Amino acid sequence: MFRLLRASCLAALLSLAVFVAAPGPALATFVLPPLPYPADALAPAIEPTTMTIHHDRHHGAYVANLNARIADHPELEGMALEDLQGQISRYPAAVRNNGGGHYNHSLFWQVMAPTGQGGAPSAELGAAITAAFGSPEALQQRFARAAADRFGSGWAWLIRRPDGSLAITSTANQDNPLMDLPGIERGVPLLGLDVWEHAYYLDYQNRRPDYIAAWWSLVNWNEVNRRFAAGGGPTSASES
Repeated sequence: MFRLLRASCLAALLSLAVFVAAPGPALATFVLPPLPYPADALAPAIEPTTMTIHHDRHHGAYVANLNARIADHPELEGMALEDLQGQISRYPAAVRNNGGGHYNHSLFWQVMAPTGQGGAPSAELGAAITAAFGSPEALQQRFARAAADRFGSGWAWLIRRPDGSLAITSTANQDNPLMDLPGIERGVPLLGLDVWEHAYYLDYQNRRPDYIAAWWSLVNWNEVNRRFAAGGGPTSASES
């Protein structure tokens, strides 16, 4: 009887030791959003293998790496992703790169839609496009040039400036126009195109201009219209 009681006590103590020694849950504030459509929905412009790798591995890595920085910067826990962009200069490169990558990709999935489902620019957005660029065709040409001319990895953007006017700009790596960094034209992104090679290489190899041309058929103007009508306000891309 005594041996049985002693064995029970030892088992209980071992269980308690394992419980105490077990690591607590990792800090996690930022979440990988699901794609708003099936991975094959944007084919043939973007094939499903590219979409799956891009979303699950690349975007997923940005989210995981950003969450890993919370231990060193506890104020990140609970911070809105869009708010982080506006104060990114306070943080080291790991937060800048991964926080920007998370924001940029979250927006990127939203501003695309299967061919034929993206709608068209609203009358209000169309008027703003004409005022800024002369015509929708001129917008596409200037945007495509910004995307093609971005050396190395980066993004092309259609933004709404603080004064309400539209502009086309580009940023390197995972920077974006919300960031408080020198050399970046500030504004709220309405439309963004990823021109990192991982976004298109499986489908287009080194033919970035072909990728850019095909991408225009995927633009989700309904989302761009919504962002423009809201003054360029946050979408799900700004959620944690």
